[in-house]
Amino acid sequence: MEIPVVERTVVISNPQGLHARPAEMFARLALRFDSEIEVIRESLRVDAKSILHVLTLGAGQGTKLVLHARGADANEALEALARLVDSDFATDETLSQESHG
Repeated sequence: MEIPVVERTVVISNPQGLHARPAEMFARLALRFDSEIEVIRESLRVDAKSILHVLTLGAGQGTKLVLHARGADANEALEALARLVDSDFATDETLSQESHG
């Protein structure tokens, strides 16, 4: 049986880019999935499950990243990661802080 491979392109909209906190959120979410997940920026390809690797992408606002996943839960993994990026790395905690700030 062939292992599913899925790709999806996302754009970083956060004005601070993919800095430490979003990179940590991204890697922590990627770790929940069994699939092999990589993030690609131009010719740089890194392990999505490593905070340090994700940070090496230097992805500022407007950067296009290609998410590449291989495994049984590849579709679910990329859907969850794309939702996180599309939400501008919002969490319940950050949303509640902004509404009270």
